[in-house]
Formats: sequence, C-alpha cells, structure tokens
Amino acid sequence: MRLVASSNSAPASVNRYLLPHEQDVVTIRRHPAVLVGPVGAVLGALIVAGFLSNTQLADTPAALAIIWWLWLLVLVWFVWQVAEWSVDYFVITSARLLLTTGLITRQVNMMPLGKVTDMRFERTLMGRFLGYGTFVMESAGQDQALSKIAFIPYPEQLYLEVVGLIFKE
Repeated sequence: MRLVASSNSAPASVNRYLLPHEQDVVTIRRHPAVLVGPVGAVLGALIVAGFLSNTQLADTPAALAIIWWLWLLVLVWFVWQVAEWSVDYFVITSARLLLTTGLITRQVNMMPLGKVTDMRFERTLMGRFLGYGTFVMESAGQDQALSKIAFIPYPEQLYLEVVGLIFKE
C-alpha cells in the first residue's frame, strides 16, 4: 500500500540519476517553508528601504537610488533562492535515497537503502504547524553525505514509506 502518491512524472533532472533497474517510489520537493527566511529578508529589506527613503539619508537622488538598488539586490537573491528550491528534489527509489540540489552546480547526495541502520524524523513546533520535518539517518557508524535532510513534507508518511522499503517482508 502506497502512503504517498508517487509522481510518475519525475523531472528529467532527477531521472538522469536513476539506474535502469531502479523504480522511482516518491519524488518530492522540499517543503516551501525553506523559503520563510528569504521571504522575511526581502520584506525586512523593503521596510528598511522604505523607511530610509523617507529620512535625510535619501535627500539626494543618488542616495535614494543606492537604497533601492540595494533592495533590488536582495530581491534578486530571493528569486535565486526560489529558483534553487524549485530544482531541489528528495527521491526515494526501490534501492536508495537521493537528494538533488543546486541550480548551477548540481549536487546529488545518495544513500543505499541497505546501508541505513538507523532512521528517525524530527518535527519542531514550527514544523508541526507548517507540515514539515527533518530526516536523520545513520549508516553502520560511517559518516554519510546524506545524513540529515531538512524541510521534508509529510514526514510521517515518508518515514513509513522508507521503513517499508528497508524492511520488506
């Protein structure tokens, strides 16, 4: 019984990392709550820019332009964060767990399901409120590239899905 609906239309950016014998079980993006910090930064910078625009610091057109160009840089940084979030995927296959990240520099972290010796998920109060959690995995005393995955949506369902794959009957 599948607990989380599989996205049979996994993006090509993820499919290129799957082996021919692997079956994609679940492919999801990290929770949008990962963008809470960048949204706060853009709104905070907007408030500061608006406040500074109405002070003596912005008496000259050049100073006013500098204030708003700095805010524009923060806005560009925010757009970059959203673009990176849109291409980051957590993938559960029949054989391993993958986390693909990065817009320009692509990074693929992987852990074979057979190597997972301990797995847990954590949910903070904010995570419970917004619906995300963190997976923490250990592998036979070794330090793995994929040991902690933050901002996972549906952590209970995904936890059961992974445990079901690890402990097949």
